[in-house]
Amino acid sequence: MKALVLEAYNKFDFRDVPNPVIGDDEVLVEVKAVGICGSDVHGMDGSTGRRIPPIIMGHEASGQIISTGKNVDGWKSGDRVTFDSTIYKLDDWFTLNGHYNLSDNRMVLGVSCTEFKRDGAFAQYVAIPQHILHRIPENVTYEQAALVEPVAVALHAVNLSGIKLNDTVVVFGAGMIGLFIIQLLKQAGCTVIAVDILDEKLEMAEKAGADVILNSQSDDIPGEIRKHTHNRGADVAFEAVGISVTINSAISSLRKGGTLVLVGNLSPSIDFPLQKVVTGEITVKGSCAINGEYPAVLELISKGMIDVDSLISNVVPLSEGANYFDKLYNKEPGMLKVILKP
Repeated sequence: MKALVLEAYNKFDFRDVPNPVIGDDEVLVEVKAVGICGSDVHGMDGSTGRRIPPIIMGHEASGQIISTGKNVDGWKSGDRVTFDSTIYKLDDWFTLNGHYNLSDNRMVLGVSCTEFKRDGAFAQYVAIPQHILHRIPENVTYEQAALVEPVAVALHAVNLSGIKLNDTVVVFGAGMIGLFIIQLLKQAGCTVIAVDILDEKLEMAEKAGADVILNSQSDDIPGEIRKHTHNRGADVAFEAVGISVTINSAISSLRKGGTLVLVGNLSPSIDFPLQKVVTGEITVKGSCAINGEYPAVLELISKGMIDVDSLISNVVPLSEGANYFDKLYNKEPGMLKVILKP
């Protein structure tokens, strides 16, 4: 099969590789659409340490089953499917207690690190365990289904936050995950303030439903947020970047007793304002990947309640993937979600 292989940092090769060999509990999926995630772009240059070459990346994908292992039940050739990005054991303690995203020895599709390597979906075919498969509704396209994964990441964060109707919520970072968080918060009846450093992203945040947009390069973020919250601060903040400056700004934007949900993880460690968090009784929650949100997201997309189409900027052949990685890496204007088609 053909695959886009990260041969070395910042070096791709579109070449022939052996077809995946499926296990007894796996299916072979012919990939129809696969998105380039921001984590893939950051992994390409080695900055995250989670894309050690050589590796076939890609975890936001959809396709059609072409063969099944002997123990597979309920799935057949021809089924249209998408799949979770986390590969986990069914008998793990965390899985059995409702947190498969935290399971020991879990793997992430298209990731190669010191603990594991699992080739992903930047290829014609990919092997997928049957227990992470999800059926695509008839009115959802393969391209839309390739975006279920980032929407599910956003929904998991929202589910963890404890938001309530009419809460004022700040979203720091209007990238793909941030934009989906904004859409979901509006569905939940929240007032949403979006913060970013780029006006282009803030315009997208406004289109996604943000009630207030603030540019942290020019606006006094805590001061502006107090103006919109009776001088108290926001009830909840989502940080979808993962660096010290935005995390500190998010904490400063919260009211006493507020909640911060950390979604971005660009930095392995940060400066943390301990006294402000302690004296303000701020709740800090980390949000990791997905924990069962796929069915809800597929239904939201099927019903037209979440817009994914407007965030797809390019649909191109997999053979052109290296070129579009460069465009995303260099932050070319107008580049949002790129979908590759093998």
